[in-house]
Amino acid sequence: MARTAPAFMTRRRKWLAGLGIALGALVLLVMVLVRLVPPDEELAQRASTELEAALGVPVSVGALHWQLRPSPQVVIENVVTRQPQPVEIKKLTLYLDTAALWQRRLKVDRAELQGAVLPQLSLHDLGRRAPAAAPQEQRRFSLDALPLAQIAFHDVTWISRRGSRIVYDGEAAFDANWRPRTARLWRPGVVPAAEMTLTRQGQDDRWDARTNVGGGTANGELQLQTRDDGGLRMTGKLQPRNIEAASALEAFMRRAIVAGRVSGETTLSASGATLAELARSLHTRTAFSMGRSSLLRFDLDKAIRSAGKEHAGKTPLDAITGQLDTQNTQQGMVVELTRLKTSSGVLSASGQARVANERIEGEFAVDLVDGVVGVPLQVSGPLEQVQVSVPASALAGAAVGTAVLPGVGTALGARIGSAIGRLLGSQPEGQRRLAPVEK
Repeated sequence: MARTAPAFMTRRRKWLAGLGIALGALVLLVMVLVRLVPPDEELAQRASTELEAALGVPVSVGALHWQLRPSPQVVIENVVTRQPQPVEIKKLTLYLDTAALWQRRLKVDRAELQGAVLPQLSLHDLGRRAPAAAPQEQRRFSLDALPLAQIAFHDVTWISRRGSRIVYDGEAAFDANWRPRTARLWRPGVVPAAEMTLTRQGQDDRWDARTNVGGGTANGELQLQTRDDGGLRMTGKLQPRNIEAASALEAFMRRAIVAGRVSGETTLSASGATLAELARSLHTRTAFSMGRSSLLRFDLDKAIRSAGKEHAGKTPLDAITGQLDTQNTQQGMVVELTRLKTSSGVLSASGQARVANERIEGEFAVDLVDGVVGVPLQVSGPLEQVQVSVPASALAGAAVGTAVLPGVGTALGARIGSAIGRLLGSQPEGQRRLAPVEK
């Protein structure tokens, strides 16, 4: 007669069998994950190689760590390009989508960037040659339709062409095709606030733009269009209102030459194959007006009356109007000021100026209320040492015009006198140079 095992023995064998299956599944899972995610050292080297291929410059990756619990994430530290001014990323944490990983798709639910240095001159050298695409059979993962859902960054330092260091914080949430659903960029610690917020209008390529700077606002709308050739074109309109010019410039580490509140209408446009090309081609045009304001660190009335011997002080102004154009280029931003007109109790002036490659060139005509009219000023030189010249022949021409043509308008006399001075070759000896304008 066969002996039957006690019930508890049967249950124990089943329990052990189940435990063995579970342990086997766990081991299999670990083996799969190890194959999917190589060791840290291999990942760091692979990341360095991939970045070099993509950016076209040597790149070093200090460390790369990954973990599975409590959620899959990758931490990349101390990424540095080998350039005269290196691009640096201190710490980048990527929180990965688990379901996408199992389907061999790369999707980052959230990225957090803590500390980075972005020199403008160095960014132009990145990605100039497109990396060759890896064959399909060599790709371990494919990009998700929404590869990055959210990003937040803190302590990102932008270094301009002239060496100014400006720190930004920001955050953004994306829709497909890298369209920001919402985005916010601000200057930490700046008072009054300097920030810009974008909010997408449904699924259209339109965004409401809200900007606070200099105690005022510049709100409007931005649009993005895809051209027939596949390129992108961005257009937009903003309405600057009651912005204190000096405060707005100081928020971005620039020293103002005019103090006062400005309002106007701004249009902007850009085109390119990528978002980076859009930024590099950005053009803005602003028709602006200011009420009571001051020309800082320069007294125009004193400079004209003393023929350049004295100029220290300020120039109070009743109003300023003009048009300001900015154009991003491969050599930096070009700024043009045209249709400039200003007036005060003692003078009025009109003219235009152009700033490019850290140099300014400008021509102005200054009219004084006591009869010296239309005196031409020439502004030129590097921004760190601007020179303002008052031709002596122009002052003589203005005096002649007052004596010979009283009541007709001595601006004609001033300009004729200046022209005669140049024709007779007396301009170099008679031209007076003012001391460099303080910045």
